[in-house]
Order: sequence, then C-alpha cells, then structure tokens
Amino acid sequence: MKRLIAYIILIIGMTSSCQQLGDKKVVYLAHTLPKSHPVHQGMEVFASELSKKSGGSLTVKLFPDGQLGTEREVLELLQIGSIAMTKVSAAAMANFAPEYKLLGVPYLFRDKEHLFKVLEGEIGEKMLQAGSEYLLRGLCFYDAGSRSFYTKEKLIRTPEDLSGLKIRVMNHKMSVDMVNALGGSATPMAYGELYTALQQGVVDGAENNPPSFFTSGHYEVCKYYTLDEHSSIPDVLVIGTKYWNTLSNKEKTWVKDAARVSVGAQKKFWSDNVAECMTKLIAADVEVYRPEKSLFADKANTVIEDFKKDPKMNTLVEQIQAQ
Repeated sequence: MKRLIAYIILIIGMTSSCQQLGDKKVVYLAHTLPKSHPVHQGMEVFASELSKKSGGSLTVKLFPDGQLGTEREVLELLQIGSIAMTKVSAAAMANFAPEYKLLGVPYLFRDKEHLFKVLEGEIGEKMLQAGSEYLLRGLCFYDAGSRSFYTKEKLIRTPEDLSGLKIRVMNHKMSVDMVNALGGSATPMAYGELYTALQQGVVDGAENNPPSFFTSGHYEVCKYYTLDEHSSIPDVLVIGTKYWNTLSNKEKTWVKDAARVSVGAQKKFWSDNVAECMTKLIAADVEVYRPEKSLFADKANTVIEDFKKDPKMNTLVEQIQAQ
C-alpha cells in the first residue's frame, strides 16, 4: 500500500512535469537498472547529448533502480503518457510487437558484429518502429551482451547437464521454449525475486549476461557460470508516442541524434564492464566454463524451426542469416 501511494504521488507530479515549462521541456526516463550498470551509463550520455544538442531546451531526468515500477509497469506509464521514456529488454517489447521476438531466437546471430549490423540496419529500424502501434516507439538498441547459464550445485558442460534443473527465465515464450528444448525446466519469474529463489532452492539456476550476474549478487549463491551465450537480447530505449507527438520535428531530430551518440558510448561501457565483471567473478571463486556451443545450438535448433513456421518470421530469419 505504501508503494502504491508513493507511486500515485510520483505520477501526479510527473504528469505536470512532462509538460512544457516556458521554452524548456523535461523528459522523464525511468528504468530498473542500478546507476552502476553500463546501460544506465549509456542513458546518461543520451541525457548529456540531448541537453547539448537542444541548448538546454530539452533535458532528461533519470529514475533508475525501478523507482517507478517494473519494466511492464513503466511501459504502461509510457502508453498513458505519464512519463516519456524507459529502457527495457527487447524481450519485454516482444509482448507488444512480434518482430522483437526475433531477438530471442537462440544462436540466430553469428557474433556481436552480425547482431549490430542487423540492429543498426533496415531490419532493426523497422523493429523499432513496430511498437508505435502500441504507443511505444523504439529509439535505439543498447548492447546487453549474451545470456549464459549460471547454477548452484553443478557446472553445465553440455545440454544434458541441464536435465532436471529448474532454470529461471524471463516471462518470454522464446526463453521458455529454449530452456525446455535444451533439457532444463524453464521457470518464469520476476528478476527481483530471483536472489531469494536461488537461496531457497526454488530454482537451481538462471541465465544472464556477466554484468547482470555480478551486479545482482547472484554469484554469491551460484558458483558455476557456463558461457554458452545462447541468446543476445539487446535493451531498447523507448519513448511513448504520446510524448513523442508533443515534440517538434527539430526536437525529434535532437532526440534521435542523441540516442545514436549514446549507442557508441554504451558499447564501450559494456565491453569494459564485462571484462571487469568477469575478473571479479573469477576472484569470487566462480568457476567459468566455455563449452562447445554447437552442442547447445544443435539442440536448440527445434526452437528456430518452430519459429519459422510463421511465414513473416521465416522471411526475417532468412534475411538476418543472409547478412
């Protein structure tokens, strides 16, 4: 109840704050990551660049750490126009625009270079636009690394080692199908509940990128990390179309340009942070294993084939694989 009251108060305050104040506008950007996260640092660059490009007429106020709710809750706030922007996983956007489902297909991208060639090209731009029908316009993709398995009791060397293990996944059909195809038991669960669930044995492990594995503290419970890199689901910087439509063409250009600059900076933040986090994980006695990825890719192939039964998605997969 206390959270609800605080939530309502914040919304009431922001509804007026998002309006134009004289010749200045304030852009409210809420997300669930801590300030230390490289994606948050990318958003700080976005804020700085937007202020510079607009001469201070457009400024960004950041609300990190889930201050205004979960990813889903904040997306809903964008849809009703209470706040302007958020950062969410592309998996969350798949609930609104089916094109985003592509980004969860296991082993679809050959490497990071291939991933960003797609994301920053025609396919990626169409994907960003696809959410507009649901009042959610994508601005850019941020590097969120590759997701890999971490577990409590044993090291995962092959897909067979996942048999019988309850693995936490996002509430995302592709992630559920992938873990089940690999032999594990997919268990959708809110990220904020995961640490306790690992401690209490509700789940046996989870899957995520190195910075998230480290900053969440999950490495304190899970001492095995298998870098199978089964999916590379990026983050998306999203603006509500209700707020977007209040901006002039010049302001929209400033926003898009600032987002583009922030992408380059965020990639560097991410790369540096991954190296730092891996060093810290090893120092914390986490056993890191690099498996033969083809073993996992072969077993997950059924997920891709099932996905391609949709003619539209099949065309997109073929276009991506051809690049």
